[in-house]
Amino acid sequence: MSVASVTLDSNRGRDRTDARNDALFRWALRFCALLVLAALLGAALSTLWGGREVLFGDGWRFLTSAQWNPVENRYGAWAPIYGTLVTSLIAIVIAVPLSFGIALFLTEIAPAWLRAPIGTGIELLAAIPSIIYGMWGLFVFVPFMAAHVDPLLDASLGRLPWIGTLFQGPPLGLGLLTAGIVLAVMIVPFISSVMREVFQTVPVRLKESAYALGSTTWEVAWDIVLPYTRQAVIGGIFLGLGRALGETMAVTFVLGNAYGLTASLLMPGTSISSSIANEFNEAAGLHRSALIALGFLLFVVTFIVLLIARWMLRSLQRKAGKA
Repeated sequence: MSVASVTLDSNRGRDRTDARNDALFRWALRFCALLVLAALLGAALSTLWGGREVLFGDGWRFLTSAQWNPVENRYGAWAPIYGTLVTSLIAIVIAVPLSFGIALFLTEIAPAWLRAPIGTGIELLAAIPSIIYGMWGLFVFVPFMAAHVDPLLDASLGRLPWIGTLFQGPPLGLGLLTAGIVLAVMIVPFISSVMREVFQTVPVRLKESAYALGSTTWEVAWDIVLPYTRQAVIGGIFLGLGRALGETMAVTFVLGNAYGLTASLLMPGTSISSSIANEFNEAAGLHRSALIALGFLLFVVTFIVLLIARWMLRSLQRKAGKA
């Protein structure tokens, strides 16, 4: 047998081995992806099955009613849904500008020796357990809100027309606004870390060209950095929003856990996760079914938020393609 034939057989054998290994690798990756989808689908279906008595028994009344009375077995999910959405919205309104400022400072303004300590400190905030945030909120932030912030808001903004109803109420400290601020503190590390990483991917030549034309730091950030990274920035914002929607312990400590609809942000409320955490151990029968149904609704709310994020990203991609 010639050397050429031996080499050819060796190459064919290696090609078959490489093809087999590539196929195994593809199937392994596909299995991992499908395993995640199966776990998500299984969790959603299990909560749907566990809450079937309320979801299929009460129907739309469960979604639209704010009444929650375990004694009479009357349950409505609107108050927890309202509290979840309002606190998450407050958190996003506060956290997004703050995260943008932190990311911009670390990438464009801060000296090199200061960037690493501040960046590390912000990332360490994400490692703090949520119950620690809850304890800090209850024993430190709630008294501060009751003594200083709530009276000030009620005396100033509470007297304005239209928006005044949002800031009227007794200085309890506990409430939707307090929970939203605590959530904002919790999600700032996630959003700011994503923003900082994507801001660092902007080509230096683009920023230097803008500075050479006389642009200010704000103009470079708004006209160059943000448009270049807007898709990743939106993804980071929705990552933080998803974190806020599902938060349990910190919100349970500072929200007040009161079933009721109120326009005032200073009044106590409840959320889906805090309702489940507070009542699940003592729940039985229809009460347990209602709490599991709340868990399914949290899946639905989160899924809708992710759909909105995907729609916004695709819209930005289409606009970028047309431009």
